[in-house]
Amino acid sequence: MSACVPTRTSDSTHTRRVHPPHSPPPTRRRRFHVAGADVSASIAVFLIALPLSLGIALATGAPLQAGLVAAAVGGLVVGWLGGAPLQVSGPAAGLTVVTADLIHRYGWQTTCAITVLAGLAQLGLGCLRVARSALAVSPAIVHGMLAGIGVTIAVAQLHIVLGGSPQSSVLDNLRALPAQLADLRPAAVAVSALTLALLLLWPRLPGRIGRLLRTVPAALVAVAGATATAVLAGLTQPRVELPSWSSHALAGLPEGPVLGLVAAVLTITLVCSVQSLLGAVAVDKLIASRPGLPARVGRSDLDRELLGQGAANVVSGALGGLPVAGVAVRSTANVRAGAVSRNSTMLHGVLVVVAALLMVPLLELIPLASLAALVMAVGIQMVSLHHIRTVTRHREVLVYAVTTLGVVLLNVLAGVALGIAVAVAVSLHRLARTRITHYEQEGVHHVRVRGQLTFLAVPRLSRALHLVPQGTHAVVELDGSFMDHAAYETLQDWQKTHTGQGGSVDLTGRRSGTGVTAPEPTATEDPDPTQEAGTSLAGCRCRPWTPWRNHQCEGRKITPSPLSSASPGGRRDGHPQDGTSAGKPDGQAGGPLGGPSKPDGSGTSDESGTSDGSPEAARSAGSAGSAGPTGSAGPTGSAGSGRPADTAPSAHQLVRGISAFQRNTAPLVRDELARLAREGQRPSQLFLTCADSRLVTSMITSSGPGDLFVVRNVGNLVPLPGEESGDDSVAAAIEYAVDVLEVRSITVCGHSGCGAMQALLSSEPGSGGGAQTPLKRWLRHGLPSLERLADDSRPWARLAGRAPADAVEQLCLTNVVQQLDHLRAHESVARALRAGALELHGMYFHVGEAQAYLLTERGGEEGGLFHHIGVPEVPDASEGSHAPRVSDASDIPETSDVPRVSPVPEVSDVSA
Repeated sequence: MSACVPTRTSDSTHTRRVHPPHSPPPTRRRRFHVAGADVSASIAVFLIALPLSLGIALATGAPLQAGLVAAAVGGLVVGWLGGAPLQVSGPAAGLTVVTADLIHRYGWQTTCAITVLAGLAQLGLGCLRVARSALAVSPAIVHGMLAGIGVTIAVAQLHIVLGGSPQSSVLDNLRALPAQLADLRPAAVAVSALTLALLLLWPRLPGRIGRLLRTVPAALVAVAGATATAVLAGLTQPRVELPSWSSHALAGLPEGPVLGLVAAVLTITLVCSVQSLLGAVAVDKLIASRPGLPARVGRSDLDRELLGQGAANVVSGALGGLPVAGVAVRSTANVRAGAVSRNSTMLHGVLVVVAALLMVPLLELIPLASLAALVMAVGIQMVSLHHIRTVTRHREVLVYAVTTLGVVLLNVLAGVALGIAVAVAVSLHRLARTRITHYEQEGVHHVRVRGQLTFLAVPRLSRALHLVPQGTHAVVELDGSFMDHAAYETLQDWQKTHTGQGGSVDLTGRRSGTGVTAPEPTATEDPDPTQEAGTSLAGCRCRPWTPWRNHQCEGRKITPSPLSSASPGGRRDGHPQDGTSAGKPDGQAGGPLGGPSKPDGSGTSDESGTSDGSPEAARSAGSAGSAGPTGSAGPTGSAGSGRPADTAPSAHQLVRGISAFQRNTAPLVRDELARLAREGQRPSQLFLTCADSRLVTSMITSSGPGDLFVVRNVGNLVPLPGEESGDDSVAAAIEYAVDVLEVRSITVCGHSGCGAMQALLSSEPGSGGGAQTPLKRWLRHGLPSLERLADDSRPWARLAGRAPADAVEQLCLTNVVQQLDHLRAHESVARALRAGALELHGMYFHVGEAQAYLLTERGGEEGGLFHHIGVPEVPDASEGSHAPRVSDASDIPETSDVPRVSPVPEVSDVSA
């Protein structure tokens, strides 16, 4: 028997091992546990689902019990089997028009059979794992479909609100509306008006009492208030009728034309699947806005969700219920009410079952006009102004409008088909639409291509290129993301011909990978020091972040050349990216501040952020910070340079960088810099950070000229005033920024893989033998951070969600907090803080993750907690309610707007 397999003994004298007293005894894991948050969330969802389920059943013309059956099945079956734990499923307003049309054509029992077949189709699609394909549908089509359904619902329910009965189509309802207005039923109108008023006003109750009352769902308050008023006033009007469950109709064999039934099954499958999958994605974004919840719940499994929806439709149809889909209103309420697991969804289904069995007398008091007003309001909200603005901004109004009109005038399947056809036509038009212009400016001929360069545009491209005279300088600007083979050959052949006739060509623009190479200089020509021979002008497949990888690029070389050892960075014309510096002084990454902890100098760990796992980064082993602790070269780098051995001389990089700035960036910023030169600098922030080359302050703060007053030093240290071997340069910068520039905030920014912190950990400066070099004397100012780290009486600064990667990261976090304390010791800072004119902020930048963390106020934890703050984007989903607006990246406050740091800071995550 294997020694790894424990054996059991039958010895009756075997004593049970006692758990050590210093740790809690082991507890048996309970099979089923319901959190209190799930219970409260299930009640909130149930109070919304009950009236809406009855209202949707009324709008479809189905038995009212069918809505309750679908709500219960959606909660129990999808809640148990689905892949989106916090999404709530049930009868959805988006299915109202489809179901009503099926009931009108085939009857209720056949409609139930169609629901079962649609569920089986969903199960098949889930097994094929094609759920992600549904997300390929244009949002304009989905929003247009929902808007068309909303219009259809609102027009039909308006007749019931006025006391009449709806017709079978939107056009018939519109034609019958004048007669209905002439024959109003005052009781129905009064109940409907009261329902709409409560729906509108309840969420807007002011004050503390209003905030408490708003915890009760507005839909429940509206229906309950209208019902109570109708009962107390003795109004005579149609009410909810729930026949005995013993007479409830179940699914029967489908009867009707085969093609019609197939189309009906496809329609139910399409609408249910797309709405549920898009709802699951929306719920994921809602979950991301709740700290700590994403790690507990996880992302939705869309294929499993499709299987769960299919199983629910099979069960709901077989039991005589409406089609089931994920619904936005209930899902949003579930997440906001604090649900933490799928138990809330399942409990809401149990509550619906209890209500359907025990609350029949109360449900039968509800006036039909009140339910109709509720559903009409849902339909109106499905025509979202936010969606219209979004599709307008993305130039998809035509797709949205055609889909909406198709759903309103024809049916859902026809409307969606028309929308898809228009979306494809618009995409083809955009692909084929290319604007090619030619103009001359200051003796240079410009050919500008806007759009995708395909064979359809080759005749116009050829005409424009041949307008360029021989022997002149030409600039071809490519503004697109695609070039096919025909256009490539046309452009390459013309370039070779034009340069052979004594002309010159520059290829610029945003598109990458044109593959058109510049010819090598002839024997009589002098090589351009700013351009590499045989290097592609536009064929360098660089990304926008190429300059931040030490200008490494995948440019293809034709022949070797003394100047071709470094490929051009950033731009496709062979020059660095706009506004980036090409040159790096030697020794920047050498010595103990070079960043790595590996003694062989082969590069830093992922903590230091020099490797992102991409092929380009792997080839860029000599990036900044890759020198060893002693300044020795890595495998591919020169000593202390942080560059590959074949990199061109730094002078050439500097020339190229300055040349690119003067040519590309200077014309764009000249006016702004001229204004700053006239008015002087007025920065609002002092930004004190490390001298590490990987920290690009303008990039990580999205700032420009005049925004930041930046002070950089080794280790982002703030020497205490009056300290022996102090440094007046940092104190002078602080005094100048606070007293003269009157900045409103000071930010201390540390970063991962800091070489200064590594040096502090490896040996305390000044404590050992050897000469006291300037570097060692400077690092003495970091000793308080080291002492703070070693002080067991103080809690450590830490990250929420994970422990610091190593001691270096722990010291980096502690150093930020310690330097904030040093700042407060400066007289000018203390004076401004007392006057309320200054705020202090801490910041930590993880280089490897490209992630910035901001310190925000938190009490009771002196060490500081680095806490994540997400930036979710919650879309408006389908059941008609406007989803809340969540701030996008443009709404994130800048550093100066973050709450003031107290002695007890907490750090928040700002998504990069």
